[in-house]
Amino acid sequence: MTSTQEIKRTKTGRVVSNKMDKSVIVLLERQIKHALYGKYIKRSTKVQAHDEENDCAEGDKVLIAECRPLSKSKSWRVIEVLERAE
Repeated sequence: MTSTQEIKRTKTGRVVSNKMDKSVIVLLERQIKHALYGKYIKRSTKVQAHDEENDCAEGDKVLIAECRPLSKSKSWRVIEVLERAE
């Protein structure tokens, strides 16, 4: 890796919608610990990701990486499909 390349954040999530052209909506789930009670709570975020080949289907597990803003709401790219939906 050269010094000009940056290490981008990567996340794993599930595709919940692929109705757009070259875009998918990915659901990112995480668990946080409640500050007072200590119980773990599920939290989720939906992000739009760029899918150049339109090869993602609903239910696929994908690896996405942060990139420059491609549109108003799209600043992630699909790197690879980790697991296909049945």
